[in-house]
Amino acid sequence: MTGDTDVPTAGCAPASAREQTEDDEPMHVIAFLGSPRKDGNTSILLQEAIRGVAESGQEVKSFNLARMKIRPCQNCGGCDKTGICIIEGDAMSGIYTALREADRIILASPIFFAGLSAQSKAMVDRCQAFWCEKYLLNKPLPEGPEGRKGLFITVGGMKTGKGVECGGATATAFFRTLSVPVHASLGYRGVDAKGAIREHPTALQEAFEAGRDLVRI
Repeated sequence: MTGDTDVPTAGCAPASAREQTEDDEPMHVIAFLGSPRKDGNTSILLQEAIRGVAESGQEVKSFNLARMKIRPCQNCGGCDKTGICIIEGDAMSGIYTALREADRIILASPIFFAGLSAQSKAMVDRCQAFWCEKYLLNKPLPEGPEGRKGLFITVGGMKTGKGVECGGATATAFFRTLSVPVHASLGYRGVDAKGAIREHPTALQEAFEAGRDLVRI
């Protein structure tokens, strides 16, 4: 992935990958939008990725994190022995189920102060329950028949600095905790004004192709 991509990229599939056929079981593809800005650059890129998934014959279940009630992790240790978060009454219950069932996961977040957005980070931090399940209880999420793969999309206004890399490090920890051994990354610097990503020479096509490649097997 070329252009302003700054996060190290891992391919979603080998060169011999193929599109799914009608005889294949549909994939569970989920996408998280972590931007609070409606129709902003992150949202535009995510929609292109989702379009790529859809044109490959798969459906995507999307979560707009800015519109969801997600309490932050309290570091209470309540999930240490069970792998189950003890916080109740918010949107994470549905997200936990979706993450368990997912074959493909897309995380899209802007870079705020050299890291993921608060909306994204709240959801990621609540995946501490999965971390405990995998690393303390030795019960990692099963990868499924086609494996679990991911896509990280990020965009930030600063032209320099380590924001994209720092956000990418958090995304990597998120994916590996969820038994996603490989994920592709798209990261764009110096894109700040709302909708400015549309002027980027390659970003929209790269996002579309990344979504399409994500569901190849």
